[in-house]
Amino acid sequence: MPIEVGQQAPDFTLYNTEQKEISLKDLRSKSNVVLLFFPLAFTSVFDSLFSLGKFRQENEIPFDLLSDFNKEISRKYDSLYEDFPLLALKGVTKRSAFIIDKQGIIRYAEILVDPTKLPDFDKIKEILDNFNKS
Repeated sequence: MPIEVGQQAPDFTLYNTEQKEISLKDLRSKSNVVLLFFPLAFTSVFDSLFSLGKFRQENEIPFDLLSDFNKEISRKYDSLYEDFPLLALKGVTKRSAFIIDKQGIIRYAEILVDPTKLPDFDKIKEILDNFNKS
């Protein structure tokens, strides 16, 4: 079922780079949530959770990065290619962006078919700025 603005966001629990369980429910109890999916971050020779940790540290990222290694959350958010358009791969995550408010409602959804495109980060920033004004 496609994810649409205005619907309840599917809840999830994933591990962060410190191997701590993080749930959407916990995140949204503190603030609005920006959820980003991206394809092929790491090849199969890397353990994605530890690679994410190194990436976070090297780039001084001040927020949690979560690993959806088994693609369970990508499926829930309709963000999974059955057949990846650039390579002969199956089960690759689509580049996608979601904003989820504190009540768990999806306020922005962008699921890109073309893996070479990026989400509209200006639009995401605008929506978040509007949340901060209200």
